[in-house]
Amino acid sequence: MAAVPKTIRMPDEVRLPLEEEAQLSRRDFSSVVNEMLQEAIKMRRIPGIVFANSPSGGRVARIAGTGIEVFEVVQAYRSVDDSWSRLREAFHWLTDVQLRAALAYAEAYPNEIEACTRRDERWTAEAVEKRYPFMSPKGQ
Repeated sequence: MAAVPKTIRMPDEVRLPLEEEAQLSRRDFSSVVNEMLQEAIKMRRIPGIVFANSPSGGRVARIAGTGIEVFEVVQAYRSVDDSWSRLREAFHWLTDVQLRAALAYAEAYPNEIEACTRRDERWTAEAVEKRYPFMSPKGQ
């Protein structure tokens, strides 16, 4: 991806939190600003989607007001052969708008969803046991 230098005037109430985030995350200012701008663009494009830190690292798209990651809804949708009624049944506590936002996000950003799916598939029982041996029933 080509990066084009641009000059921008930022008021202190924008610049200071960005600088603080860069310092806390030990990342450069430019990468923090770019990440936040990309997230803002995606959230504006697909209302109802927010971003949060993932337990496995990085930032992930989630359905606003829930802890449900978009890729989880996509996996469920695929597992019921793309049946809307079965998806609604599986996530009966979510609204149609929330589910449609997740599917719209997946359609708009398929590479991101596939990367999340691949990351999730690496978490086999063996991988969890290796990383967290204290959770193994064998150790009891």
